[in-house]
Amino acid sequence: MDGGTERDLPPSRGAGDGAVGRIPLAVVVVDLDGLVSHWSTGARRLFGAAKEEAIGRSVLDLLPVTGALPDDEITPYGAYAGYDDIGPGLESSLDGRLNYAAAGRARLSAPEHDRDRDRVDVLWWAYPLVGPGSERLLVLAADADRLGPDGGPGAAAFERIAPGFALHTDFPGADELARRLPEILPSMSVGESARIVAQVLELGYPILEFSQNNRVPVTPDWGVARRTERLARRARADRVAAQGLPVPAELADEDGEDGEDGEDGEDLEYAAVRERLEFLNEVSGRIGTSLDLSRTIMEVSRAVVPRFTDIAGTYLREQVVAGEGFPEGVPDTTTMWHRVAVEHTDEPGRWDDVVPVGEAMPFPAHTPFFQCMTTGEPVLVPRISEEMGHAIASQFEKRDIRPLINNRSMLVVPLKARNVVLGFMILLRHPERTEFNDMDRVTGAELAARAGLVLDNARMYTYQESVAETLQDSMLPHIPPHMAGCDIATRYLPGTMLGRVGGDWFDCVKLPGARTALVVGDVMGHGLNSAAMMGQLRTAVQTMAALDLPPAQLLRNLDDLAQRLGDGYLATCLYAVYDPIESELLIANAGHIPPVLVHADGRSELLDLPTGAPIGVGGVPFEAVRVRVESGDRLVMCTDGLVEVRGEDIGVGLATLCESAAHPAASMDDACDTIIRALNTRGGRKDDVALLMARLNGIAPEDVAEWRLGLAPAEVGRARAAVREQLHAWGLARLADSAELMVSELVTNALRHSHGRPVQLRLVRGATLLCEVDDDDHTLPTLLSAGPDDEAGRGLRVVSTLAREWGTSRTTAGKTVWFELTSRRG
Repeated sequence: MDGGTERDLPPSRGAGDGAVGRIPLAVVVVDLDGLVSHWSTGARRLFGAAKEEAIGRSVLDLLPVTGALPDDEITPYGAYAGYDDIGPGLESSLDGRLNYAAAGRARLSAPEHDRDRDRVDVLWWAYPLVGPGSERLLVLAADADRLGPDGGPGAAAFERIAPGFALHTDFPGADELARRLPEILPSMSVGESARIVAQVLELGYPILEFSQNNRVPVTPDWGVARRTERLARRARADRVAAQGLPVPAELADEDGEDGEDGEDGEDLEYAAVRERLEFLNEVSGRIGTSLDLSRTIMEVSRAVVPRFTDIAGTYLREQVVAGEGFPEGVPDTTTMWHRVAVEHTDEPGRWDDVVPVGEAMPFPAHTPFFQCMTTGEPVLVPRISEEMGHAIASQFEKRDIRPLINNRSMLVVPLKARNVVLGFMILLRHPERTEFNDMDRVTGAELAARAGLVLDNARMYTYQESVAETLQDSMLPHIPPHMAGCDIATRYLPGTMLGRVGGDWFDCVKLPGARTALVVGDVMGHGLNSAAMMGQLRTAVQTMAALDLPPAQLLRNLDDLAQRLGDGYLATCLYAVYDPIESELLIANAGHIPPVLVHADGRSELLDLPTGAPIGVGGVPFEAVRVRVESGDRLVMCTDGLVEVRGEDIGVGLATLCESAAHPAASMDDACDTIIRALNTRGGRKDDVALLMARLNGIAPEDVAEWRLGLAPAEVGRARAAVREQLHAWGLARLADSAELMVSELVTNALRHSHGRPVQLRLVRGATLLCEVDDDDHTLPTLLSAGPDDEAGRGLRVVSTLAREWGTSRTTAGKTVWFELTSRRG
């Protein structure tokens, strides 16, 4: 049955009469919700509904071959056991109750365009679909009146149409069908044929694909075919001339083929050389169509089988496969070679278990393979003897490859480029085929030289791509999804046409006081130079952020650094500090596109910031802006590669950014993906993209405790008692001993070095317990190595031992010393 092109068939009853065995099919695909997702032209002709009307509608409303038909108009046909009424069988398929194939026959009113009939006899088949897609059912239907020569269906015609259900209609020809399949596919065995027929008849599903690897006829000797063709053409020309007729141009000798019979040897040699050159030219055009190493390997293998050889095994150095460099000098017996491809004309599977692709092994010095890879020259073995076959097979443990190689002609050719052997190819011919000769060795060497250059280009590209990817990954930070009082999500997309290395970056830096620095930057330009500059600027930002420099001052220092590094160092940068306790952002901009603030109620806005000049311009002041935020707000920062498209105003991209950022999402990652999809669909993006999104959760007032301590020594004891009481109130009593000891040390040091301003003590409860001690001394404390008799110098050693993290930073009024402990609420 053929559901092929229907546009050539008129909608009349006789549309199929002129093509015996070809019956137009109605094809309908139903999705998981019972809605039509595909409605063919045949379905429109058979059921009368246009495709535009059918797509998206319930299939039960469109297909009249259901249980709604009168019982006397439904005829059982090949249904599976358990369904006596075929109409309900299809209805069960359509509403999901039937989970195996079924078939039937029904009569329905003819569509409006078919005025010759009142009723139409319909055969239908339903196939449940299994897979990851949304489709669940394939329904096929055909006009039964078009099957028989007199308009009647006929049982025999039905059996020929639906062999998938023949088992259930007493189909008598299963054995005969199994015997006749090998006549259609000569290389198929009778056993394989019987298995396929049994599967079709038992399961009721068609065999959709059958792979068969056929041997092709042995290629004649080079030049013989051309000489034979030339002689036959000359004989035909002589017969035409003998009749006194003009010789057609297509029978005239081609250039270079007008030699006499005595010159047949020279003609044969000439034809052989010509054929080989044509072969090499053909192979050169087939290989190297891409820089993908795996694809290139397969192209090289398939280019020589079966035209030049019957079996081709390709081996490459381990480092070539891994995309790495390798030492200079010739390979030795310890060099590992990976088998990366085996192409052959033998029966399927014969080579797979014995010499599987992916295996790595060294080759002993006594093998022709070692000779080839060390000399870089082809090695010709006219016939592999029993002795040589045994020597080669000895390296294959628990596998006997002698039946695969003995008595075959072998040519081993090196794959080399720039005088470096990358690998080699083992070419084998079947015993009945002409042996490899010296001319074949020359041809194989030229073939290998061209293939080696293509492989080396692919190898270098793969290596450079791996280096670039590693470099980019190493430069992009691994940001934790949760920081103090905020959640973070990021995305990085390399430029579509400019490789994987670029100058865009993002970062998050932990600051004292439970604050977080959020950074996005974009170095002008592309490639390795921009990536190198980006690495320098990102490191400088991290260092200066750790010193807790104000945003405007940090950009000022970064601008000075860029000018010292060189005139070509230009970048834009957006630097924001989020304080979850104060619920505010402090943002400074250096020529970057503004961020988007998405409010908790769904509103989004571009923050109005002083633009500033790019980093590296010099002499331009930077200004910080303070922005109040609420818990649940989201800050979206990105580089211009996301919103800028050539030929389009950047305002359009910024508007799309605002709209997509405000779109509700189930998670931060989903929100980032929504933005990427919305802005990438416009096309034309050529630049890298860096995207950072922060959900500003804030820290509740009840999770913060502060004390102002006087300068009297007794305040140390007060601080210890206050910390212990607060931790018990928070349910963190298990941290009380360690926290009390460290607070005692830090408060004692602060009182000792204070210049008159009271000491500030603060505890912040979150994923960790943060403790901060502020004083008015600008000298940062350092770890000391205290001796047995020293009375001081052990305080910070105790803190560094007990704390999860600790640190110090300068402030405008003095300094802050802080530590963290892992906090588990309970």
